[in-house]
Amino acid sequence: MDLRETDEQRLLRSSVAAMAAKYGHDYLLEKARTGAKTTELWADAAAAGYLGVAVPAEYGGGGAGMVELTIVAEEIAAAGCPLLLIVVSPAIAASVIARSGTTDQKERWLPRFADGSVRMSFAITEPDAGSNSHRITTTARRDPDGGGWRLSGTKYYISGVDETDATLVVARLEDAAAGTLRPAMFIVPTDTPGMTYQPIEMAIHSPEKQFTIYFDDAFVPDDALVGGEEAGLAALFAGLNPERITVAAYVNGLARYALRKGAAYARDRTVWQAPIGSHQAIAHPLAKAHVEVELARLATTRAAWLYDEGDQTAAGEAANMAKYAAAEAAINAVDAAVQAHGGNGMSVEYGVGTLIGAVRATRIAPVSREMILNYIAQHSLGLPRSY
Repeated sequence: MDLRETDEQRLLRSSVAAMAAKYGHDYLLEKARTGAKTTELWADAAAAGYLGVAVPAEYGGGGAGMVELTIVAEEIAAAGCPLLLIVVSPAIAASVIARSGTTDQKERWLPRFADGSVRMSFAITEPDAGSNSHRITTTARRDPDGGGWRLSGTKYYISGVDETDATLVVARLEDAAAGTLRPAMFIVPTDTPGMTYQPIEMAIHSPEKQFTIYFDDAFVPDDALVGGEEAGLAALFAGLNPERITVAAYVNGLARYALRKGAAYARDRTVWQAPIGSHQAIAHPLAKAHVEVELARLATTRAAWLYDEGDQTAAGEAANMAKYAAAEAAINAVDAAVQAHGGNGMSVEYGVGTLIGAVRATRIAPVSREMILNYIAQHSLGLPRSY
């Protein structure tokens, strides 16, 4: 693995950064305050081909990989205006369909992922199961009147349902003859009869809202089942590593934004004839956070590279570690930036206090710090399973 970015990757990074700089954190806050969506930013990123960099070239995408998609996610976030739907639509949904979808599903959906004209949310978590796919109770049973399936169940904390065209739903197939339930995924258009959703009131102010989705005997045709009845967990796991990797990139970008703001303030703010950044009490927390963020960025690049190389076992471990490292580093970076600002750190005007909730949430979602440590203890260290 060569840690030096290629000329194409450096150009991608600088181009995305220049585009995102036209929007910035104030743009995001205004959208969140008014209940509007980041439509203009998404459209610009789509028109430039950034959202489709990892879609196979034969379907109109950039034909690159997860390394390039993490660059896009990170640089947009580093401008202070992260796009959460990059995680759930190009990263999870497009990756699942590209790897596990039928030929018809690829031809129908991937070109629209490539040009950004379609957005798809991802629904796995449930009120009682969390993201434990073995405990999911959303069930798909054969429609008694003919071809297709009937979905019943509830999904919880699903991002951006109100601004996506369809939702990739993790369910369990009901096999009446065998008396078993098998994991599967369905592409469910947002206007499907029997599918309803309502917002969850959140302490975090973001343009992307969280929702509870209800499926009440919602009908979907046979071609909504991703990869067929035998795709199972393999199709699901094709999306979970990209999810963790792009969340890590997303939060690395937010951490860089916070540190840039904190360092600028520490250079410019003068108290008792000296910039406050000349004092180690201010400088050292920012410097320590910078080290942690750079290490998290390396971990994220390594995870993305392993995924692109097709080493799914190594990518699973690396993706979990990258997500863990990025969340912890970002929390520390935002805290250092807020502290450097003093009272101004809690003012919306200075643009760092508004990040506290966003980075804190990444310690919990899409997989909690504790579940990552469980995974590392069991799979990396060979310790007994604890759950």
